[in-house]
Amino acid sequence: MTTADNTIKPEDSGRRNAVIATLTLVAAALAVYAPILYYMVLHWEAVEDYSHGFLIVPLALYFAWERRDSIIATPIRSSWLGLIPLVLGSATLLIGRLGVELMNMRVSFVFTLIGLVLLLLGRDMFKKLSFPLCFLFLMVPLPQSLVNQIALPLQLIASDFAVTVLHLFSIPALREGNIIHLAHAQLFVAEACSGLRSLMALITLGVVFAYFFRKTMGERIVIVLSAIPIAIIVNALRVTITGILTHRFGTGAAEGAIHEWQGMITFSFAFILLLAEASVLSMIWPKRWRAQEETS
Repeated sequence: MTTADNTIKPEDSGRRNAVIATLTLVAAALAVYAPILYYMVLHWEAVEDYSHGFLIVPLALYFAWERRDSIIATPIRSSWLGLIPLVLGSATLLIGRLGVELMNMRVSFVFTLIGLVLLLLGRDMFKKLSFPLCFLFLMVPLPQSLVNQIALPLQLIASDFAVTVLHLFSIPALREGNIIHLAHAQLFVAEACSGLRSLMALITLGVVFAYFFRKTMGERIVIVLSAIPIAIIVNALRVTITGILTHRFGTGAAEGAIHEWQGMITFSFAFILLLAEASVLSMIWPKRWRAQEETS
């Protein structure tokens, strides 16, 4: 009669210890950053531009879970390179605290996670988890100073486009800053109408779509980058439609439920454009590029 060998191999023991140490330190990091993360979640709830933040962590966990077989088979070899993102995370946390800059403190948490994985689990494991970890950067809201610099040009682009199209429809319109003067009303293209909300959401959606439905890095990059002009163009169309409805039916067309429905419809249209672009891209993308990327 033979008995099963239940002895634990040294490499299995070392792997288990590394995983336990990593999970323990990640839990400790969560405890340290808990106040920072708590107020970031409140930011998601209060500012609709970042409501997609609630989806980032569940999606990142799913991306990691999807790779579980590959992760289990990946050897664990600790790497001192993990000290680089750990030091960077500590520095950004310190700078954020001294300057009361929330973005730095929030980004510091992601750098800390990256550093712990790289330091304790090694470069091979980091390669497997790099996408889920870097995806977490999308949950960090931009600082208001940067938002102001981005939003104003987007407002002016949408206003210029709307006035041009309104003239094509023989509708008298004059732009003064981010205010469109119509014959019997004024249309104020506020920061909320800059398209920043749809821009951030569409970039996130583009990343998720490219990850699931495109296998080559080149196509993924093109799809994600194209989300930016698509969001800008579609938001300009939304402002234009609002201007036409305001001219025809009064200022009520630019307020309330009608305005919210316009936002939902235009965002859906933006996603349709993203799907159409991906379909066209799959047809025109050189096969030799695809073959080279899939074999590399």
